[in-house]
Amino acid sequence: MMLKVGTKVRNFSLVDAFEKRHQLSDYYGKKIVIYFYPKDDTPGCTSQACAFKEAYDDFKKNEVVVIGISKDDSKSHRNFIEKYDLPFILLSDEDLEVSNYFGVYVEKSMYGKKYMGISRSTFVLDEQCMITHVFEKASPKENASDILKVLQ
Repeated sequence: MMLKVGTKVRNFSLVDAFEKRHQLSDYYGKKIVIYFYPKDDTPGCTSQACAFKEAYDDFKKNEVVVIGISKDDSKSHRNFIEKYDLPFILLSDEDLEVSNYFGVYVEKSMYGKKYMGISRSTFVLDEQCMITHVFEKASPKENASDILKVLQ
């Protein structure tokens, strides 16, 4: 079950592209955008990451922390960041603990074949880590601008 608006998100800890550990509590007191995506350097995920990159100055102006999470490892994230010059944090959830907690690791279907994967979903958290907005099945191209609209 995906986390809903009004849920206070519990603290979690994951490593970034450079093996640095981040905890959600590191960002208490700031608005946080957490976006879950299926895989580094795939067409949809690249267009979503680049849309966040293009809008990043607006997020910074509003003092919003942007965090992308997938099950890719740190090396994959590092390559993705370097290839597209991404300015925000990417965290590795290789054991899917955080993805399962948020309810975004789900059964998917492609060409009639069922498999498990991360649903492209975005959560906006307030300064107390309470979910204020949920974007299920987020649009890769529109996700960043949709979030900026609700933050204004």
